Amino acid sequence: MIRVLFATSEVYPLVKTGGLADVSASLPEALCRLEYDVQILLPGYPDALKAARKAGSRRKSRFQVGQYSVSLWQTRLPGTAVTLWLVDCPPLFDRPGNPYKNEEGQDWWDNAHRFELFARVGAMMATGEAGITWQPDLVHCNDWQTGLLPVFLEPYQDRPGTVFTIHNLAYQGVFSHETFRALGLPDSLWRLEQLEFYGQLSFIKGGLVFSDRITTVSPGYAREIQSPEFGCGLDGLLRYRQSVLTGILNGIDSRVWNPETDPELAFHYGRDHLKNKAQCKARLQQELGLEVNGDPLLGFIGRLVEQKGVDWLITVMPELLQRGCQFVILGSGEARFEEPLKLLARQWPGKMSLTLGYNEGLSHRITAGCDLFLMPSRFEPCGLNQMYSLRYGTLPVVHGVGGLSDTVNDPLEVGVDRANGFRFGEPNAPALLAAIDRALKGLGKRKQWRRLQSNGMAIDYSWNQRARDYGDLYQSILKERHYQLQD
Repeated sequence: MIRVLFATSEVYPLVKTGGLADVSASLPEALCRLEYDVQILLPGYPDALKAARKAGSRRKSRFQVGQYSVSLWQTRLPGTAVTLWLVDCPPLFDRPGNPYKNEEGQDWWDNAHRFELFARVGAMMATGEAGITWQPDLVHCNDWQTGLLPVFLEPYQDRPGTVFTIHNLAYQGVFSHETFRALGLPDSLWRLEQLEFYGQLSFIKGGLVFSDRITTVSPGYAREIQSPEFGCGLDGLLRYRQSVLTGILNGIDSRVWNPETDPELAFHYGRDHLKNKAQCKARLQQELGLEVNGDPLLGFIGRLVEQKGVDWLITVMPELLQRGCQFVILGSGEARFEEPLKLLARQWPGKMSLTLGYNEGLSHRITAGCDLFLMPSRFEPCGLNQMYSLRYGTLPVVHGVGGLSDTVNDPLEVGVDRANGFRFGEPNAPALLAAIDRALKGLGKRKQWRRLQSNGMAIDYSWNQRARDYGDLYQSILKERHYQLQD
């Protein structure tokens, strides 16, 4: 049985700021069902440690890392049989709320120190130096917070294999040269081809340079990040390493996201019995104080930031509201986007609902109750919400980038028999409006609309095949490492 240490900075339901948490929960579980021994490594945030202690877990190891005393707690990811290790270091991780930012929305001043220690502990576990008996054959790192882990493993000739997954290249963990010095990293790493990035330290470069394989979360995004437009200054490095770069589309937990059994819904429906979807819409309208009628209901769930195309959405909303459309918005983010949305909600009572923050149950009801789901992202590595909406028969309107392009097919491009949503190509508000207009016209053609819904709901979005793809990748890495060690 192949043993995998899955290092991540967030995992649902213990800590979540985005899709990384969902993937970090569902992919390891899917791999365990395929008989891989995947164990998750997570920083010891307060809520995670509280849940572990409540579940009766105990400290398995205690050791010193520099000036810090560190404990390792072993538990299970709630609701699963997946082993979870927590890195307990109170001076670095015992903080409330967001794992990366303080209450004012600013990055924690010592994030570099926090995740450098996290990476060191991961490397110690991987090399048998953490005082536990379990040792992985392979380490799977996720995003910049784990970027130094492959760096710390590199000197070990018999180290485990390494894979680094880019969930969003825009977040790179970039810090000053002074921070590089403060971390005590070897001077040999301060080179363009290693950790130096335009005069600064880049955590993510550690993963991109030193890992045996690089993956990202969709084939489309794997192609895009090799271009200057989407490469965030790292496109040259990614082109250089393109032979080890793979795009594997994310999956979803199809047990949690299932309109036939979803406990968050008052009414259930499926591909062959869609009648109750209208009841879900009416119940959502009622819950959010919207007029309960047949007007088109358009939903958005996500971070209110520029990446998500929220400015384009705000631009087109007044015209669509005037035409009789209703909007449901769930998310939080920058004040420059929250404020105009608050104004629209005040101007259009009964037509516009805005919920700032995140609510898991409401996200399910929005996905089920809306007619259209909007994802006008400027870039989108994979996207999960469009797959949730497709599974729930809520047709997505998306910008044709990254994973959105890989999962949503437009009738203008493939015909009604193969389409499942609507895409726009130009990165601007008029293009978004034109795509929504086409969708609204399609909504009036009942037979064709049912076909698009059926097409979307028929696709297997689960982790079953995607987990097998990761398993194949793991085996290829270990086979390659075996041959290298023999040479």
